Amino acid sequence: MALAAALTLAGCNDDSGSSGSAAAKKPEIKVDGAYIPEPTMDDMAAGFFTLTNKGGAADRLTAATSDVAGAVTLHSTKGGVMKEQKSFDVPAGGELVLASGGNHLMLEELKRKPKRGEKVAMTLHFQKSDPITVEVPVKEATYRPEQHDGSSNASHDTHMSHTSHASHTSH
Repeated sequence: MALAAALTLAGCNDDSGSSGSAAAKKPEIKVDGAYIPEPTMDDMAAGFFTLTNKGGAADRLTAATSDVAGAVTLHSTKGGVMKEQKSFDVPAGGELVLASGGNHLMLEELKRKPKRGEKVAMTLHFQKSDPITVEVPVKEATYRPEQHDGSSNASHDTHMSHTSHASHTSH
């Protein structure tokens, strides 16, 4: 999955006309630790993952789509209040963490209710980078990545999501 994303991003063309330094100034985005808790409601579900940008330019997650949802929206949660967002920054050399209790995706108008053990295709759309399609595993409704204790220490949670992604997706 990461290899496919890297190959997809390697095919991006920078229209600025400069060739040598342009490659270093592009986003290089990878998706890790993606999961959807098995939805308890028939019409919506949440999606979580970490985007890592090893490139020299920032990008923005502007939208997401999925074949199981009529709409996928981006949401932030601050002080217990959920609010729809138009986009999320993916900083150069940094990460965007979507986690329970924080930024997340909402899969709305579900066409069918995904079940634990299934994988749901989701395509992430960016301001600069080509779209990335990931197969997102559906976990039990109470699933939380290892070391996620509900704290707001996102950087600690992110490091753990990389190892838990590898251990939970190998077959």
